[in-house]
Amino acid sequence: MNVTIYDVAREANVSMATVSRVVNGNPNVKPTTRKKVQEAIERLGYRPNAVARGLASKKTTTVGVIIPDISNIFYSELARGIEDIATMYKYNIILSNSDQNKDKEFHLLNTMLGKQVDGIVFMSGNVTQEHVEEFEKSPVPIVLAASVESSDTVPSVIIDSEQASYDAVTELANRGHKKIAFIIGPLNEPINAEKKLAGYKRALEDAGLSFNEEYVYEGDYTYDSGIEGFEKIHELADKPTAIFVGTDEMALGVIHSAQDLGYSIPNDIEVIGFDNTRLALMVRPQLTTVVQPMYDIGAVAMRLLTKLMNKENVEEQIVVLPHRIEYRNSTKQ
Repeated sequence: MNVTIYDVAREANVSMATVSRVVNGNPNVKPTTRKKVQEAIERLGYRPNAVARGLASKKTTTVGVIIPDISNIFYSELARGIEDIATMYKYNIILSNSDQNKDKEFHLLNTMLGKQVDGIVFMSGNVTQEHVEEFEKSPVPIVLAASVESSDTVPSVIIDSEQASYDAVTELANRGHKKIAFIIGPLNEPINAEKKLAGYKRALEDAGLSFNEEYVYEGDYTYDSGIEGFEKIHELADKPTAIFVGTDEMALGVIHSAQDLGYSIPNDIEVIGFDNTRLALMVRPQLTTVVQPMYDIGAVAMRLLTKLMNKENVEEQIVVLPHRIEYRNSTKQ
């Protein structure tokens, strides 16, 4: 049978209120009494009922995390940052994969709210106005992590992806490249169409280079789409001499495809990726890439959520973390 708070109180010969104070860390309990209650809890194997405690306090100390794909190395780093800060602030995590499917995202959102979570960290490549309207109805705070939302009304932790793309392409232009290709993620996602592609175009314009649609290939974030993207670029009569790639995983596909086709990286083609995941170190030559601090984004998003859940003062609801370029051997030293 389940051991109840009543059983612990009877075993320790104290009131249920005293047991509750001990379980909840209330300091107003004599050390001797606290020790007696803790020993009774240990003997009986009592585990506090989180649901019952949540009903009483109107808090479950549980946070929902909705993530497109936990198997993706990018999102797994984010999730680790979220979990570490959640643990520090004594929150439990319910983690769900949305598979980047809008219907599933809304279903998971409602499921999380049905479980009485105290807050939600939400990640998606395509946060629409429909999402924002759902977030506004939420009875608990929602924070976006590494997700672009056009109205800038939802608390978010991001980097400036437009400027990051601008910096990467400007670096290639400053190295003397006149023909710079861009293998990008899905263009129906704002982070690609409104941020990364915009940064690419602005960098070309500022460098006095014309935009060539043939140099832009739309991938789907995967290694295979990086291979396919380079194969398409390889078929062009006027081949680029440098490639900026929207994710590290696609960049690995680009490098391997180029090598299979007889190119030397970086002597024939220089490549810059985006994210600085562990994959950047797993390819030869190692990948020069834009550093997006995934762990920090997750950690800061969770900390922002704790402030909102506890109704603390928050000066900036849109937190923009710094980025930089990590130079490795896929570009000339």
